[in-house]
Amino acid sequence: MDPIGTIKTAKDSTFAMLLEAQRRGHRLHYVKPGGLAVAGALAVARVAPLGVRDDTHEFFELGDWSQIAFGPGQVVLMRKDPPVDADYLHDTQLLGMAQRQGALVANDPQGLRDFNEKLAALLFPQCCPSTLVSRDAAALKAFVGEHGDAVLKPLDGMGGRSIFRARAGEANLNVILETLTAGGRHLAMAQRYLPEITDGDKRILLVDGEPVDYCLARIPQGDEFRGNLAAGGRGEGRPLTERDRWIAAQVGPEMRRRGMRFVGLDVIGDWLTEVNVTSPTCIRELDAQFGLNIAGTLFDRIEAGLAGA
Repeated sequence: MDPIGTIKTAKDSTFAMLLEAQRRGHRLHYVKPGGLAVAGALAVARVAPLGVRDDTHEFFELGDWSQIAFGPGQVVLMRKDPPVDADYLHDTQLLGMAQRQGALVANDPQGLRDFNEKLAALLFPQCCPSTLVSRDAAALKAFVGEHGDAVLKPLDGMGGRSIFRARAGEANLNVILETLTAGGRHLAMAQRYLPEITDGDKRILLVDGEPVDYCLARIPQGDEFRGNLAAGGRGEGRPLTERDRWIAAQVGPEMRRRGMRFVGLDVIGDWLTEVNVTSPTCIRELDAQFGLNIAGTLFDRIEAGLAGA
């Protein structure tokens, strides 16, 4: 995970997983950021024993650092936030070695490499709004012109960063596209703007391919069009609609088949916009609003996987 001292415990899903693992009697070890390595042809990690408590201040305690090799009986939770850059991809390769040494890694390292969170949604085109992915600024501009109103975003962002809403004929459209594509070097995504965003960008959680019964609608505030909590959106829990469940049924089996044990779907209105696999969140908010234990459901599935290993 990212540095544990920087998290906000009231909303951090990794922290919810740590609390649940500790409650079940599992021994916790915190991997030092950047602490994965290969020694003697074995994947290893620099770790410290970890204790957690549900507090906002002194919420964790670390023991002495040591190096351990990955092996049977271990569960590795890969919960590092994007960007999915070269360092991240190298870490997933080391975690693939850990898998081959007998550890259970969630989410599956190969899946983390394969499923770009923006592009993965397009594996399920029946669920998605009109979308174009291109390096060609002229093609992206034509897409905006065709639909009149579009959302433009990079493929490697999170938390609503570098997402633009653009209308046909907008004076800044050329510079937006130049910035997103770095002058035609990087892919960017254009999606038809969905006015239903005013009612919230819904986060639907899948545990081993099965949806949690409630989603968190992240509702834009003020003059902001983005609903992301990191961009100031307000979170409101809601039961899943029939359409939400249909989308989950389209995506869930493939996520389960690929070992993606904890996944977040972003849905605006009736349309899937992203499939979040690196470090999806919203556990704490949904648990608090509906008396759930989503991490408990996740660990039920993880422990079943360990028993079957």
